[in-house]
Amino acid sequence: MVNKVEQILHETGALLTGHFQLTSGRHGAQYMQCAKVLQYPEHTAYIAKILADEFAGEDVDIVLAPAIGGIVFGYELARALGAKSIFAEREDGKMTLRRGFEIPKGAKVVIAEDVVTTGGSTKEVMAIAQEHGANILGTCVMVDRSGGKLDFGVKFAAAYSTAIESYMPEDCPLCQDGVPVVKPGSRK
Repeated sequence: MVNKVEQILHETGALLTGHFQLTSGRHGAQYMQCAKVLQYPEHTAYIAKILADEFAGEDVDIVLAPAIGGIVFGYELARALGAKSIFAEREDGKMTLRRGFEIPKGAKVVIAEDVVTTGGSTKEVMAIAQEHGANILGTCVMVDRSGGKLDFGVKFAAAYSTAIESYMPEDCPLCQDGVPVVKPGSRK
C-alpha cells in the first residue's frame, strides 16, 4: 500500500522541494502539494479506498473536510464509505459550516484532510463536529507530514506518513541563508 501511495506522490509531482511557508506558518524544505494527486480521479479513489477500509462496518454518516484541500479527497472518501460529504470553510478567519450544511446530533463523522503537519485545520473541523454533537469516529489523511506524531484523540489513518522537518520562521536555516520563501498553501 505505502509503496504505491509513495509512487503516486512522486509520479504526480506532489512532493516539492525548495523553501516553503506551510499552512501552520512553519517553514520547510519540502512541501506536499496533494492537489497534484487530486487531479487524477483514479489515484484519489485508490487512496480513499485504502482509508475507507479502516472504517469498514462503522456505518459512517458524514465525511467532513476542511476547504479547500480536503474537499475532493473528502468527497472520494465519502463515496468509498457510502456516506454524505460536506466541508467547512473559513469565514472571517474561523472555520465554519456554510452552504446549508448540517451535522445532526449523534451523526457518525469521519474527518478527511489532504495533508497534515501540525493538525491545526483538522482540529478546527473536529471542533465543529463536536459542537454539533457528532460522534467522531476518526480522521483520515492522504499524507501525514508529522511522521505519526499527531494524536487527535480518535482513530487516525494516513495513506502515507513521513517526518518532514519544519521550523519556526525565526529558526529556519533557509531564511538564515537568504533563500526566498514560497507560500503554496490555500490559507491566506
